Amino acid sequence: MRQYPIYRREMDSSRPDPDTLLQRIRDEEADQQSGKLKVFFGATAGVGKTYAMLQAAHEQRRDGIDVMIGWVETHGRAETEALVQGLPVLPSREVVYGGSRLRDFDLDAALSRRPQLLLMDELAHTNAAGSRHPKRWQDVRELLQAGINVYTTVNVQHLECLNDAVAQITGIRVSETVPDSILEQADDVELVDLPPDDLLQRLKDGKVYIPEQAQHALKHFFRKGNLIALRMALRRTAERVDQQMEVYRRDHAVVATWPAAETIMVCVNLKSRGPMLVRAARKMATGLHAKWIAVYVQTSKHLRLPDLERSQGVETLRLAERMGAETVTLTGDDVSAQLLAYARSRNVTKMIVGKPLRSRWKEWLFGSVVDDLVRRSGDIDIYVMTGEAGAGKPLVTGLLQRTSDRRNYGYAAVVVMACTALSWVMSPYFGQANLIMVYLFGVAVIATRWGRGPSALASLMSVATFDFFFIPPYYSFAVSDVQYLLTFAVMLVVALLIARLASHKSQQAEAALIREQRTAALYAMSRELITPRGVDKLASVASRHIHDVFLCQVAVFLPDRDGRVHLHRGEALHFELDPKESGISQWVFDHKEPAGHGTNTLSGSDSLYLPLLGSHGTVGVLAVRSSRPAELLDPEQLHLLETSANQMALALERARLAEETQEAHVQTETERMRNAVLSSVSHDLRTPLATIVGASSALLNNSRPWSTESQQELLRSISDEAGRLDRLLKNLLDMTRLEAGAMQLRKEWHALEEVFGTALARVESRIATHPVSTTFPENLPLVLVDGVLIEQVLINLLENAAKYSPPASPIDVTASVKDGVIVTEVGDRGPGIPQGEERRIFEKFYQLYPDREGGVGLGLTICRGIIESHGGRIWVEARSGGGSSFRFTLPTEKNQPTVEPETNESDRAAT
Repeated sequence: MRQYPIYRREMDSSRPDPDTLLQRIRDEEADQQSGKLKVFFGATAGVGKTYAMLQAAHEQRRDGIDVMIGWVETHGRAETEALVQGLPVLPSREVVYGGSRLRDFDLDAALSRRPQLLLMDELAHTNAAGSRHPKRWQDVRELLQAGINVYTTVNVQHLECLNDAVAQITGIRVSETVPDSILEQADDVELVDLPPDDLLQRLKDGKVYIPEQAQHALKHFFRKGNLIALRMALRRTAERVDQQMEVYRRDHAVVATWPAAETIMVCVNLKSRGPMLVRAARKMATGLHAKWIAVYVQTSKHLRLPDLERSQGVETLRLAERMGAETVTLTGDDVSAQLLAYARSRNVTKMIVGKPLRSRWKEWLFGSVVDDLVRRSGDIDIYVMTGEAGAGKPLVTGLLQRTSDRRNYGYAAVVVMACTALSWVMSPYFGQANLIMVYLFGVAVIATRWGRGPSALASLMSVATFDFFFIPPYYSFAVSDVQYLLTFAVMLVVALLIARLASHKSQQAEAALIREQRTAALYAMSRELITPRGVDKLASVASRHIHDVFLCQVAVFLPDRDGRVHLHRGEALHFELDPKESGISQWVFDHKEPAGHGTNTLSGSDSLYLPLLGSHGTVGVLAVRSSRPAELLDPEQLHLLETSANQMALALERARLAEETQEAHVQTETERMRNAVLSSVSHDLRTPLATIVGASSALLNNSRPWSTESQQELLRSISDEAGRLDRLLKNLLDMTRLEAGAMQLRKEWHALEEVFGTALARVESRIATHPVSTTFPENLPLVLVDGVLIEQVLINLLENAAKYSPPASPIDVTASVKDGVIVTEVGDRGPGIPQGEERRIFEKFYQLYPDREGGVGLGLTICRGIIESHGGRIWVEARSGGGSSFRFTLPTEKNQPTVEPETNESDRAAT
């Protein structure tokens, strides 16, 4: 839910803001470290963005700048291809996707080459699957962070904020979008534009698309009406120019208004004419095609106003927001100074205020905001609108309105009597001036503690008692000397001034305390919402915080995939849902408007329902029910509740986006794994099956006699390939069992030498061309393992060593005890593992040399799963002299079993 930002700082247009200066320094430091981005911006394809970018690149190259093309799409346009000539091109990388080989931008090569200026066409492009970033604009952002300047191109329909508008105009939803922040953060934006008729002629001449595509485009996207509407790029560029001008004015402390674009500010008050002023500002802004701001200045008197008036101000701001205004709340007692300072900071050209309704003598005595604005406005035009009849309060009612509790007036009288008693004691020793100070001190205390009304009463009583007790003739209000009348007058005026100032400072302190409490509550909530992960956890944390702050029942309704909201059961905090109100939350979610108690929709409910609005839509509904609903609907409380709901919505949206990103990542990974499995398994099944089918068909062919030796050879081929298929399927089944956690370990005591001997015997035929050496220390401890699974690990490692090593190269098998574990090593003299691939070779379906025969990339993954399930670890290291060394550890048990020595027949006979 959008909130009213509070401009808390007392503004002084004559002094630069230290926070702004500090932020400016930080921005300049960041700009110096990052590259510069220039965007060539157009309404649609064919206006000449790429052509203009290449022309600018040639100019930079002639100035001695190191320019390189990272990626440029010429679309077969001869004039564009001619400009590509003469500029060095960064080699692209090859990506295999869906069985096809694609070319794409090589980000790592660009970062390694580090040209001064890199050309990146089509900023909204989606990268090939498997790239570091899914979008090209993310590549550009990394290039800028590395200090490389970038030229790029983008069309207006690719901007995220205009995506819906373009779809409504053209009937075509553009799927590739660029965040608006990219364009806003660009150092330079160059508009490339063509009139619609010229663009259509270029299309017909074949300068945009080939003839077949051009005819289709003319009938659909490139209709003249669409092209005219898409020239919103002109307005978007103008808005950016206005933003740049504001940044320049801020950075250079320009106070004067620059009327480059109209900006209207309406000053909202708490009277009934507030909505009329808002509607007038909206009408003026529409006529001038200008942006407009609704501003309310919260003074120290705000807290003492009746709830009705404060509610009126909040409703007026809401009305302005619904009508499209930016709403802002300022704080300060000098209303005109606050308004003018903020107006100049936003480059406001026209200001709308209400016509004053106070009498002339009150304006003369207390001043007029309108008069101050007119005198001090400078270049800003002031429009004074007529107030509604009867908007002001009668003078008598305003003067006699009671602002303090009756008991406070009694306390004021007691304090005056105490000051009189103290002055009576002091009177023999001190002069009358000192006694007056005692009374003034009492007035200051009363004003600070109990407000303006009791302090005014104390001022009058102080003058009266001072006259009665301490001015001759004593115990009478008569005055013997006329000069005392001046003393009484000065004493009364000073007492009233002190009362006013003290009361004013007390109100300011009270307002500051409320703001501090509000800020502390929001800070505490935002801090709590940073750590939790997941929508359910965030909803529970936010609900608990709102319950603790507002002392009310809280419930959160979250939507399912079909857009139906359901009560979040994580932490409903005593919220009992009335069956009659079950549809209110769905209505609020669908219409994105508050409903329930205190609103204009379904106000009969005893609960208030607020939509949780994120940047991409409604993410849920917040329901609150208070035993004291009047306090909850207090403007300050309601504002704080809405702000909390806003923070909650942003946190929920962030969590939901994170979940969607994770789901997309899992989906992409699943698709990649599925493709890898199908590709690998189909190849490794097809090869042995082809051999088996061929050999068996040859044996069954009676037209040709086979010798016994040939038959044996064919049968051996069938047996070998069938064994290969068996190992492949066994690996797949083992991997499935490992991932499902269904592999049960049957641990028994084994001598590691025997496990190695069995494994070597099983792979003897497959490693026959390699001499194998084994080295085991004496008294090697027994290991408590699943012998079959450890044997499978050794078989996989020995087969890999034989497969990737030259014929006749040795394979070394060793075992040793170190730090309480047995370290086993299988070493070869093959090509070794490239640096950086040591971890990846243990990933599923990863093959370092995929073109070699056999395997689907599961062997080492299965080895890792088996070893880790035994409490060990497996890794690979490079061997000195070449080759690789695969090592794994197995834990040793302290309590070794007792093994009886074997006895032969002669020993038993002797016994």
